[in-house]
Amino acid sequence: MPNLSRRTALRLTAGMALGAALPLAGCGREGDAAAASGAKKSAEKIDTSPATGTVNVWAAQGDADVLGTVVKPFKAANPDLVVKTTLIPNAEYYTKLQAAIAAGKGPDVAQFFPESQAQFLDPSTLRPVPDGLVAPGSFFKSLWDAGVVDEVAYTVPWYAYTYALVYRSDLAKKAGVEAPTVWADMEPFLKALQSAGATHGLGADIGWDIFNGQDAAMYAWQAGGSLVGSDGKWNLNTPQMVDALKYNAAFFTAGTADTGGPTFLDAQPYFVSGRTASMITGPWVIGQLDTAAKKSGWTASHVATAPLPAGASSSVSFSAGGTWGVLADSGNTDAAWKLVRYLAKPSTQVAQYKAYSSMPAVISAWDDPAIKSQPLLDAFFTQLKTTRAFPQISTWQQVATRLGKEMEAVAKGKQTAAEAAANIQAYAESVGTGTKR
Repeated sequence: MPNLSRRTALRLTAGMALGAALPLAGCGREGDAAAASGAKKSAEKIDTSPATGTVNVWAAQGDADVLGTVVKPFKAANPDLVVKTTLIPNAEYYTKLQAAIAAGKGPDVAQFFPESQAQFLDPSTLRPVPDGLVAPGSFFKSLWDAGVVDEVAYTVPWYAYTYALVYRSDLAKKAGVEAPTVWADMEPFLKALQSAGATHGLGADIGWDIFNGQDAAMYAWQAGGSLVGSDGKWNLNTPQMVDALKYNAAFFTAGTADTGGPTFLDAQPYFVSGRTASMITGPWVIGQLDTAAKKSGWTASHVATAPLPAGASSSVSFSAGGTWGVLADSGNTDAAWKLVRYLAKPSTQVAQYKAYSSMPAVISAWDDPAIKSQPLLDAFFTQLKTTRAFPQISTWQQVATRLGKEMEAVAKGKQTAAEAAANIQAYAESVGTGTKR
């Protein structure tokens, strides 16, 4: 797998979204995703004739670095088409894209991140996905749902990831324990890993930022909660959020995690050295641990994966990754949609995986031998089938960041979980949910 680009990309684009309350910030509700299966149909139709003309594509550096290779077959099948790809550094991507859109100089096709694309999901910015272009049910549901507002789909999923439990299988075997399936089993499992030689059972990220906030959202879902109510208003000061904050803090108060580290960049060195013995993280680490251990084959003999333990409700995690959309003022929408359709094909997403290890957003692509032969990815596939999209609210990034800071105070014993839940609700109400279009 590639380097840290996935989370680096998300960290940077998420940070940019904090100040992205531009006029194009459309907002929905967490419950809007349920309308995906009955999305309103677009009048636009895309046939199977060859694409022609020029299509300008903008994407963030990272997974899109290999687009030139991945689209070669498409270009060969459409000789009268020119595909111009512009790769923009992650730290500048959304800023430049928003500026271009505001100036009417955007590309035909643009990449988005489902966890931070809410501000673009509006007909003044993106064209609705044409009826019949792709099969919505062929994707992991939450990834498709992330692009649907008011029953209209605006983006098509491209690659996917989520969080699962990655742990030291050698230490678990030594301790005679198996991966936990419910919250109550998590602490005994982590302590068993410590008894087998690990300094701490869990390498919990101590960035206390948006990513910790996303973890809290995930735990609140697992506890049976929601982030936004049926009335479209923030719903964060709840018993389920309190349980989520307590669950996270317990890792630190029980001594199975350390408020002193690791940081995100230290996570893998800690893990391979035994300073920690598990991580709640994404699939990108699987291909990086041999490098961190400086030994080929280390991962196969030392690592296992499992879906996340279930709270009172389920083992739900969040969905993230990449999507594609066609801008409303594109000058070549026919060819643009044909390119998007090609990028959504199972075979194309397998090619993307082979070129960059991007996990497919199309469910059937996971049956390809290239992916099927990687057993450590099985837990992520299982988890992706039980995921939710973050709220389609332009201020969610701000709220998640504040939630991360509230989590820190609880983990360090500076406030109670109940106080933190009340604080984050008050903050969320102060920044609002944006204007629903």
